[in-house]
Amino acid sequence: MSRHVVQSWLLLLYCDWLMRFRGFQRIHAVVRKQRLHAVADRQPSQRELSDAIDLACVFYFKRVLCLQRSAATAILLRRHGWSAEMVIGAQLLPFHSHAWVEVDGQVVNDKPYIAEIFQVLERC
Repeated sequence: MSRHVVQSWLLLLYCDWLMRFRGFQRIHAVVRKQRLHAVADRQPSQRELSDAIDLACVFYFKRVLCLQRSAATAILLRRHGWSAEMVIGAQLLPFHSHAWVEVDGQVVNDKPYIAEIFQVLERC
């Protein structure tokens, strides 16, 4: 588990750097281009990897935004053989946007009903 937390922390740092110096389009492209790695047995589980990201967020040196967290989660899950999609959604009144990760249509890194609150704008 500690290895996955370190990987997660480094992914958060990378995504933070991308957002700060390259912008949203670049982080979007990186997540989109991350290939699904073929793994014989899907170990660790998607829950373990999502928990590793959450723990890395606790140890991160600043507040982690949902886009950064979801991008890192999607990349980590794909590296371990899970077909993860980062989803970006918005609600109109009051306007609010949010990002989360789904695997096979199930929300992984947020509350299960989050997809009902937000209108999906993009999947990558």
